[in-house]
Amino acid sequence: MPTNHNNLVFLLMKKVFLMCFSLLSAMGLSAKDYVVKSPDGKLVVTISDENQKMTYRAEYEGNKVMLPSSLGLSTDIEKSADNGSFTNAEEKQVEKSYALKTIKTSQVHYVANQLRLEVETPNKHKYFVNFQVSDNNVAFRYELPELKDTKVVKVFSESTSFRMPDATTTFICPQIVPMVGFARSKPSYEEEYKADAPMNVKSQFGQGYTFPCLFNLSATVAGKKGEQLWALVSETGTTSNYCACRLSDFDETKGYTVLFPQEGENNGIGSTIPAFSLPGETPWRTITVGSSLKPIVETTIPYDVVDPLYEASQEYKPGRYTWSWLIWQDNSCNYNDQVTFIDLANKYGYEYILVDALWDTQIGRDKMEQLSAYAQSKGVKLLVWYNSNGIQNDAPQGPRNIMSNSIARKKEMKWLKKLGVAGIKVDFFGSDKQETMKLYEDILSDANEYGIQVIFHGCTLPRGWERMYPNFVASEAALASENVFFSEHHAKMEGFEMTMHPFSRNAVGSFDWGGVIMNKFLSKDNKSRHKRYTSDIFELATAITNQTSVNCVAVTPQADETLADWERDFMKEIPTTWDEVKYLDGYPTKYVILARRHGDTWYVAGINGTNEDLKVKVNLDFLAGKKVAFYYKDGVKEVKAPKTLKLTIPAMDGFIIK
Repeated sequence: MPTNHNNLVFLLMKKVFLMCFSLLSAMGLSAKDYVVKSPDGKLVVTISDENQKMTYRAEYEGNKVMLPSSLGLSTDIEKSADNGSFTNAEEKQVEKSYALKTIKTSQVHYVANQLRLEVETPNKHKYFVNFQVSDNNVAFRYELPELKDTKVVKVFSESTSFRMPDATTTFICPQIVPMVGFARSKPSYEEEYKADAPMNVKSQFGQGYTFPCLFNLSATVAGKKGEQLWALVSETGTTSNYCACRLSDFDETKGYTVLFPQEGENNGIGSTIPAFSLPGETPWRTITVGSSLKPIVETTIPYDVVDPLYEASQEYKPGRYTWSWLIWQDNSCNYNDQVTFIDLANKYGYEYILVDALWDTQIGRDKMEQLSAYAQSKGVKLLVWYNSNGIQNDAPQGPRNIMSNSIARKKEMKWLKKLGVAGIKVDFFGSDKQETMKLYEDILSDANEYGIQVIFHGCTLPRGWERMYPNFVASEAALASENVFFSEHHAKMEGFEMTMHPFSRNAVGSFDWGGVIMNKFLSKDNKSRHKRYTSDIFELATAITNQTSVNCVAVTPQADETLADWERDFMKEIPTTWDEVKYLDGYPTKYVILARRHGDTWYVAGINGTNEDLKVKVNLDFLAGKKVAFYYKDGVKEVKAPKTLKLTIPAMDGFIIK
């Protein structure tokens, strides 16, 4: 009996132990939450490995921003994606200051709390997840160590996801399928945004969304009516060591996940998956959060977590440029018309003229040398257009087969330097593959060797590139000004689009929109075709609401004839570098009011992108009592700035205070 009794007790204890073990396992026996907060304590990120599933979540001022969202990588070393446990944690504060004149603010002081977690996968491989949390910003990336017998890694996929509360609405731009559009040159980040769309609506082309992605979480906030909560999701630090990524369509269980490029991009050339040498790291995923849109507009997170990859070979000069092509189109790329626009740049004191496509055949190389000499005699330098092709798409405009080839590219840049050319605009990329990221980087690096600054069009979003590549100026990466010319639909939509970008596209990277458009009609004679639907002051205000260190003012001789003296005076003094930015008011796709400081001078600009008059009340305490120039309803007068400005902005109109 005692023996049987002991056996019975043993069996019962074993059963209880197994039940308890199973219960503890289900609860996450070794699970631990790791918490990292912003320096001001308002933004809290919690990272967990419960049940060996790695997740993070985020709250701002006690409100949920990110619900538990997946972390992890699937590689040729370890395919288990989001499976892993945290075996070690390192915490420290990160602090740095830097100067960068080509972004929205010239002096930056970055302070963040860092949590670097060591991950052990089910197969005992190790890597790291590095979180940096500053006031209003989260940045995180994966860091892979060198292994004894493995020196390279291929990344098959990321589990990285972003899962917001259900009532969140979106302001996001769909990714299009590859090899469509003009000369099969897409995707090029040039599709149309939808405002305040629910998350569960499928993307227009079924390929998810391009970065950056803006989310309105205000309806999810528990509190008084009118309280706001916003989040901007993007990425930064993408080099030739990785591909550029996008977000998937929304999934009710996962939210939005990080996707790699599509197979057909770049004419099918190059892998859709990235690979890099060990040790190495992925780009940073970033989330900017705020109880207003102020942190979104003012964020510097794309630049805070990256560093310069090389030194500038010279000081690159910011400025303004004239551009014949926007209104006069292809036929204007001839010697005489370019002289006209050089003279116009000289009249306005602009530093540059952009000589666009087809100059190689319609002007010719010998005459280009003569044109550059003439421009320099007028105090103007050339920016010169190039096709990025190659074999990536069918874009026919020349010069072709130069920027895509390292030998031809360096030979060309040597010639450009001899001519005194200040910069190049390279167009038609149409891919986010690592192959294409390498082309961007090669062009930038080679151009720096010859003292040439670079603008990209028909291209991807810049991802911290102003800081990483000192001669990078800006990218298009949006549905830009040429569409106002091409289509009356986009002329009517200009207000919608120009009041979207300060909160999204331009919030994370310098934006070559391509023109403060001064023609009344979108035609050379300024009398025919469809009209421009915005006021002159709206257009002038976009020189302030848009940010790029080399900005286009698309004035033509015919437009110049129609301008008032006060308009010409303002156009002559437009700054393109800024020491500080202040968000004052706005709502994406409706209106925006912000202030930028250039030296000791503040410029306040507001635009109404709707078809109805808009009443606003703006806090101007930083200008109160000072004498300012007030541009409003097609005129300018000197006034004393009030502490609070109350006014009505007419439909598709604006105002400027200087």
